[in-house]
Amino acid sequence: MENREPLLDVKNLKQFFKISKKYTVKAVNGVSFNIFPGETYGLVGESGSGKSTIGRSIIRLYDPTAGHITFDGVDISGKLSAEEEQHLRINMQMIFQDPMASLNPRRKVLDIIAQGLDVHHLFTSKKEREEKVYQILEKVGLSREHATRYPHQFSGGQRQRIGIARALIMNPKLIIADEAISALDVSIQAQVVNLMKEIQQETNIAFLFIAHDLSMVKYISDRIGVLHLGYLLETGTKEEIFSNPIHPYTRSLLSAIPLSNPRVEKHRTSESYDYETSGIDYAKGESQHIGGSHYVHATAEELKSWVSPR
Repeated sequence: MENREPLLDVKNLKQFFKISKKYTVKAVNGVSFNIFPGETYGLVGESGSGKSTIGRSIIRLYDPTAGHITFDGVDISGKLSAEEEQHLRINMQMIFQDPMASLNPRRKVLDIIAQGLDVHHLFTSKKEREEKVYQILEKVGLSREHATRYPHQFSGGQRQRIGIARALIMNPKLIIADEAISALDVSIQAQVVNLMKEIQQETNIAFLFIAHDLSMVKYISDRIGVLHLGYLLETGTKEEIFSNPIHPYTRSLLSAIPLSNPRVEKHRTSESYDYETSGIDYAKGESQHIGGSHYVHATAEELKSWVSPR
C-alpha cells in the first residue's frame, strides 16, 4: 500500500476561528494523514475534538488557516481556479450527519439526487438524467417509485440512503461521511454501513469516515486516526490501534467499549483520562513512529513512560 500514491494527503492542517480580538478557537492544530484509493480512514474523537472541521476543511467548506491538502494530485489548500474547483466538486462528495437537514424539503428525490448532475451538466437528455438517478436509487436499496416523493415521506434510514445516492451519482473518488450514521437507530446503522462497504467493493471509492462510535469505526475502517482537542494523537491500522493503544487518551476510549461477553464485561475497568490533570502538553509533542503505519503524537519522554510500564 505504501508504494501507491495517496488519493488524499493532508499535511499539518490548521483551522482556526477568530472569535474576538483576544480569543481564537484552534479547532484543528497541525493534523497530518493520508487516504489511499479504495481505503476507509476512520477519524474518531469526542464531540468538539475537530473531526467535522477537518472534513469541512478538506472539502473546502472552510478555507484552511494553514497546511497543505493534496487531492488526486491537485493542491486544493489555496485559492482554487475554476478547473480545480470543478475537479474537487465532482470527485469529492460529503454525506452529512442529519439526513433531514441536508435534503431540501421542497424538492422531489429525483431532483435532490440529480443536483450534482444539473450543476456540472453531466447528462445529455432528460431521459439520461432520470436513468442515472433510477440506477443509483436501486444501488442504495430504494426503488424508482421513490423518485417522485419528498424527503418527509421517508424514514431516517431511507433519507440517509438518499444522501448517499446524491453523493454517489457523481461517481466520486472520495466520500467524506461526517457522522453519517449517528442519527440512526442501531439496526439501521448496520444496514447503512454495510451498504457503504458493498459500494466500496464495487467502485473502489475511498471514505473518510468521521464518527465517535469506536466499534463501528473498527468494523468499517482500514486505518484509524484518534483526535482530541484538534490534535491527531494516534494513527495506524485498526489492528495496531486496537491491539496496542499507546496514548492514554486512546486507551481510555478503547477501555470504555462494552464487551459482548458478560463474564468478562463484569470485570472490565475503564481507564479515565483528563487532559488538564494529565501533565501532557499536546503543543510540545511530535509524531513518533511505533512501527508499520502506527504513529503517536508525544514527546520522547512521554512515549517512554507510556510504553515501558506495560
